Amino acid sequence: MHKSFSIETYYGPIADQILEKAKDIRLLVCDVDGVMSNGLIYVNNYGEEFKTFNIRDNYGIQRLLDSNIEMAIITGRYTNFLKTYCLTIGIKYLYQGQKEKILALNELLNKLKLTTEQVAYLGDDLIDSPVMEQVGLSIAVADAHPTIKSISDYITRASGGFGAVREVCDLLLCSRVD
Repeated sequence: MHKSFSIETYYGPIADQILEKAKDIRLLVCDVDGVMSNGLIYVNNYGEEFKTFNIRDNYGIQRLLDSNIEMAIITGRYTNFLKTYCLTIGIKYLYQGQKEKILALNELLNKLKLTTEQVAYLGDDLIDSPVMEQVGLSIAVADAHPTIKSISDYITRASGGFGAVREVCDLLLCSRVD
């Protein structure tokens, strides 16, 4: 991040312990529905699904990747377009159809030779809780289920699909600025 950028200016006060945890993060893992998208699924007359993604989130992801922080997606659903989306913005690690997300996380940890303390997870619903309880920095979107908020280290000011991913990217990047 630019030295003049203060995360508190845009997102409000952030506890020092959150910034300390964020410094150690080497992998951000996100859910999709309700996190990267707003959780709404549009279906046309042909049965094709459509979702919206926030371009500001994409830019945050690209900046994160440029700063040598890996990004992964672990989602409970499977959609055809998600693979293309990940290729377009540079996300190498995509796990779809994961009902037990902790298994995908463990595979990622082994593949990337990381510890759980080096992982941040951004989620919104109960399926995310087993992973969130294991990682170094658990984050809920502003409109997450109350149970997920209660186990989170940090709750974004933005809702899922409306800049929450960008906020987390900014948090991780700003934590490294002296």
